This record gives sequence, C-alpha cells and structure tokens, in this order.
Amino acid sequence: MNKTELISAMAEKAELSKKDTEKVLKAFVDVVSDELVKGEKIQIVGFGTFEVVERKEREGKKPGTDEIITIPASKSPKFKAGKALKDKVNV
Repeated sequence: MNKTELISAMAEKAELSKKDTEKVLKAFVDVVSDELVKGEKIQIVGFGTFEVVERKEREGKKPGTDEIITIPASKSPKFKAGKALKDKVNV
C-alpha cells in the first residue's frame, strides 16, 4: 500500500474527505518526526511505540574489498509493535 492508497482507505474508514485525511496523516507524521528528533518516545496503546535508538560505533567490512572500516555511531528511529497489533497480525 502506498501513501495515496493509505489516504483513500483512511478517508473511507473515517468518513472524511481525502483532502482532510491527507492533512491528518501529514500532521501525524510531522508530530512523530518532531518528537523523535527531540529524543522523545511516542506510545500508542494497542498499536505500538515509536522511539529513537542509539547505535554505537562499530567495525564492518567494505563490500567487495573486505577492507575493515569504522561505522560511525548513529541514531535510528524504531517502531515496536504493541501486543494488540501483534495479536491481530497473528490471527
């Protein structure tokens, strides 16, 4: 499902216009992104948790040459599914 299909499905389910649904989706993405940038965690009970994880600096191999390189430390967004979502997927 791509963004356009998601907006259409959400609009139908919520009985909203596609234009209003697109605004809601954009607002959701913006708020989640802004909070993650600030280092905050977002928990939606029954759905899941969005958070940022910090990856330590580590060594790796450069593809093709097998040269050992240092992969710098970084931050990465993470989503952990909640129990209700896991249960629904595993029916």
